[in-house]
Amino acid sequence: MKTMKGPGLFLAQFAGDEAPFNSLYSICRWAASLGYKGVQIPTWDARLFDLKKAAESEAYCDEIQGVVRSHGLEITELSTHLQGQLVAVHPAYDEAFDGFAAPEVRGNPKVRQAWAVEQMLHAAKASKRLGLKASVTFPGALAWPFMYPWPQRPAGLIETAFEELGRRWRPILDAYEDADCDVAYEIHPGEDIHDGATFERFVDAVGGHRRACINYDPSHFLLQQLDYVAFIDLYHERIKAFHAKDAEFHPSGRVGVYGGYESWINRAGRFRSLGDGQVDFNAIFSKLAQYDYDSWAVLEWECALKHPEDGAREGAEFIKAHIIRVTEKAFDDFAAGGTDEAANRRLLGINPA
Repeated sequence: MKTMKGPGLFLAQFAGDEAPFNSLYSICRWAASLGYKGVQIPTWDARLFDLKKAAESEAYCDEIQGVVRSHGLEITELSTHLQGQLVAVHPAYDEAFDGFAAPEVRGNPKVRQAWAVEQMLHAAKASKRLGLKASVTFPGALAWPFMYPWPQRPAGLIETAFEELGRRWRPILDAYEDADCDVAYEIHPGEDIHDGATFERFVDAVGGHRRACINYDPSHFLLQQLDYVAFIDLYHERIKAFHAKDAEFHPSGRVGVYGGYESWINRAGRFRSLGDGQVDFNAIFSKLAQYDYDSWAVLEWECALKHPEDGAREGAEFIKAHIIRVTEKAFDDFAAGGTDEAANRRLLGINPA
C-alpha cells in the first residue's frame, strides 16, 4: 500500500501584485510557513512562471526547482486550466473566454486555438524538464450549450462534438506520452467532460489513450449530486491528481442544482473553504488510500465567505490530518498461524492428492 503526498497548494487563487503573492520565491516561502509541502503552479501567471522559457531551457527549470526546494517544497503539477479551456470553445463563449488568451491572439478564435495547443505542448516539455508525472488542465467544450436536452438535440450532435474534441486532444496527449506525463482533466461543469459518463465518451474519442486521466475534485460532483466516492471505485485507475476542495448543497423552494442565475453566495450549491462544506473527506481519503493513490492532495481554495489566507492556513492542517499513513501489516497479524498447505487442505476437507 502507498501513502499520498501533501499537503499541496494550488497557487492560482493566491497570486497577486502584492507581497508575498507576487513572486514564486515569496509565495513559496509563505506556503511553506503554513505547513505546505508542495505547490501547483499556474503556467499562465508570468509573476510566477514563464511557460515558454521552461519548455526551452533546462537551466530555467533548474532555477525554478531551486526556488521551490529552497523552501522545502516540491512542485506537485503544472496547471494549464486556462489554456486547456481554449483548446475547444463553442462560439457562444468566444468573447467570454478571450481573456484567457494572450492579448495578441484575442478576437481570432482560430489563432487563439492554435496558441492554446502550442501552450499545452510547451507544458508537456516543461513537465518533462521538471520531472513531473502529471499535469492538470481543463478539456474545453463544444457541446456544453446543448447540455440540457431542450430543444431536442439533433441525432449525432454529441457524438460529433466528442469526435472533434478527441481529434484536437490526441496530438497533445501524444506529446505528453513522449514526456512520460499524464494529462489530468478537471471534471467540471462548463466542460464537455463534466461527469463519469462524459469522461468515458472522451476516453473513447481518444482511442483509450493512457494519458487521458483525471484531476479528482469532489466539490464539482457534490454540486451535481453525483456519488463522488463511488466515482473513485469506477475510475481510480485514471485518477492521477487530486484537488481537495469543499462544497455544500442546500436546495430550497427557490433554487436547486441550476442556481437560478444567482451569485455564488446565494446559490443552492456553492464552494466552501476546506472543512466548512459537506464533502465527506474521511471517505475520500480512505478510498484513495484503498486504491494506492500516491500522488498529491492539493488544496484548491474557493469560498464565497471565508478570507483566502484563513482558508489556506486551515486547509494545510485539514489535509495533513486526513492523509492516511498506510499500514505495513494487517491488524490481525498477531493471530496468524503461519502457512501450512497440508493444514489448509485438512481445514477445507480436501484429501491429499
